[in-house]
Amino acid sequence: MLDFSKIRQNPESVTAALADRGTTFDVDALLRLDEKRRAVIQQVEALQAKRNETSKQIGEVKRAGGDAEEVMAQMRAVGEEIKDLDAGRKAVDEAIAAILETLPNLAHESVPVGPDEAANREERRHGTPHAYDFEIRDHVDIGEALGILDMSRAAKVTGARFSAQFGMGARLERALAAYMIDLHAAAGYTEVLTPFLVSPESMHGTGQLPKFADDAFYIEKDDLYLIPTSEVPLVNLHRDETLDGSALPLKYCGLTPCFRREAGSYGRDTRGLIRVHQFNKVEMVWITDSETSFESLEAITAQAESVLQGLELPYRVMTLSTGDMGFGAAKTYDLEVWLPSQDTYREISSCSNCTDFQARRTGIRYKPAEGGKSRLAHTLNGSGLAVGRTLVALLENHQQADGTVAIPEALRPYLGGLDSITPRA
Repeated sequence: MLDFSKIRQNPESVTAALADRGTTFDVDALLRLDEKRRAVIQQVEALQAKRNETSKQIGEVKRAGGDAEEVMAQMRAVGEEIKDLDAGRKAVDEAIAAILETLPNLAHESVPVGPDEAANREERRHGTPHAYDFEIRDHVDIGEALGILDMSRAAKVTGARFSAQFGMGARLERALAAYMIDLHAAAGYTEVLTPFLVSPESMHGTGQLPKFADDAFYIEKDDLYLIPTSEVPLVNLHRDETLDGSALPLKYCGLTPCFRREAGSYGRDTRGLIRVHQFNKVEMVWITDSETSFESLEAITAQAESVLQGLELPYRVMTLSTGDMGFGAAKTYDLEVWLPSQDTYREISSCSNCTDFQARRTGIRYKPAEGGKSRLAHTLNGSGLAVGRTLVALLENHQQADGTVAIPEALRPYLGGLDSITPRA
């Protein structure tokens, strides 16, 4: 959530920054609500002061043996007036909050301005896509030929956009996740096993609600949501806490299933594992101070890159434009892995600095190590990585002419030393 004081102090610049993000709103209407709110507060404060002063007079009249009933009746009327004003202020507060909840985070000055992904900026590439001397197959054909992937049987169980993996398919998914978690733990991340169900308050805290309600799986009976990413529970672990600044950053990683309706993606990536309703993901989350969060963004991005490097997968790093960033992000790097079957790079990780946007919603603060007032923390998140998409990239980039798939050296210890995947008996 945006800092309302920034809107109040610089309405024109905030409006322009939001327009860069494709968001327009009536800033004058918001400021009028704010003026109304402050006028009500002044009225209440004046009435409270009057009530306090009159209370003293009532006490003096009673001590002198006089009749204070008329004055007391007036004060009861004042109390009712204060009550009505407070109710009105609450309604105004709710109207202001409803507007603020629709506004995305402001983009960092280094973010390219543009309406969509066409304005994204390429920062660097790592690795060179392999030149194949045989006909390239996509991950679905590879997986089915090996007997490790079956989308049709999964559809029989649940429906479209679910997968079932057999034998080495299931083992490879498990090995990839373990490799990622171990790599992050060795880099100083604390592994956390979180709930897979979260409250509406938690979803609101990280910005999934109310904007992305249509993309979430909701269990009405229990008023709980299946998590779209473990970013939601990892950030909310510290909701309404004031942290010790000297202990920052807190660096967490977690492996969870993720559940998304993929609302608005009808007809896109319907084949295979690229866009499914349930997938496993290793997520990284930082909670840090406001001074170093953009340095932290570089670090969390480099950590995600280390997974791709270890798996010998070619990729590039993109800075997302103002029109392509997520709702809560101030700056985002996308890691895009090379997919031979599509002859292009596809997103496999997003690493974002949300600055104080989520912390303002969740009430996460910290006491600076040097002392002084508590401040809102900054939160960052990064996929490290989406396991299913990593499996896709591995199958396609390491496919061999004889139909087998080579296992990168870094992953072999997690597969009992196997150096290739062969067809399942």
